Amino acid sequence: MKLHLVDGTYELFRAHYGMPPMIAPDGRAVSAVSGLLRTLLALLRQEDVTHVACAFDHVVESFRNDLFDGYKTGDNVPEDLFAQFELAEEAASELGIVVWPMTEFEADDALATAVAKWESDQRVEQIVICSPDKDLCQMVLGDRVVCLDRRKESIRTADGVRERFGVNPESIPDYLALVGDSADGIPGVPRWGAKATAAVLSRYGSIEEIPSDSKDWDLAVRGAAGLAQSLADRREEASLYKTLATLRTDVPLSETLDDLEWTGAFKDRYRTFCASLGFGRLSDAPHRWQ
Repeated sequence: MKLHLVDGTYELFRAHYGMPPMIAPDGRAVSAVSGLLRTLLALLRQEDVTHVACAFDHVVESFRNDLFDGYKTGDNVPEDLFAQFELAEEAASELGIVVWPMTEFEADDALATAVAKWESDQRVEQIVICSPDKDLCQMVLGDRVVCLDRRKESIRTADGVRERFGVNPESIPDYLALVGDSADGIPGVPRWGAKATAAVLSRYGSIEEIPSDSKDWDLAVRGAAGLAQSLADRREEASLYKTLATLRTDVPLSETLDDLEWTGAFKDRYRTFCASLGFGRLSDAPHRWQ
């Protein structure tokens, strides 16, 4: 079997910016939820999708905001989109999909925990992380655990991670700590651009293993002295940024692998949900009911 793990927050944002405005009978904006349902229904129709779970950021803030004031918040999330967060979780749940709504942790942490929990299970042929989020590339393992960009219909294996970032999957947190990640509010370390970071991490693997003095480096990198000095001056910050970029694999997920088998949408509940939001055309869309 394949295990499909869906980044529900990404899918909701993608739907929000890709769907025309839609208003429910009670006046609520629901276009993002409508788009989310459509994309989840399309996923469930694929023959190889048998076991699936969907993680959402129930709130935008997480434990990382307590560690670093500059970490991303929900301030820039459009109000009409933020109002659809809980509806999105309900939509996936009525479809019969296991839903993980995150508050202390982030959706990516739930997906990472699921990978860690089941990647060694012999019943699982492959784990497909349905997200283009670069943070999740750290969980890629050969071609057994891969990231799927459903919009581009492209799969990223470990070789794909190395081709894109120049480092192994396990070095992605170090890469993001040094280069920075504007989407998450991680500023990075001055002077450390993508090319230099990839070169140094491809040799040393992690920030902790990079010698503080460039004279001890056994590779040639342009501006090595400045890079080394910048990192030496900011080791503590770099360590914090790496912590922020490292996905947690200890989220308390109670489900077993069997619980993730998709057996169909909840017929009455799903149809009631669609009717309440004005999704008449979607009310009979599921191809399997329970």
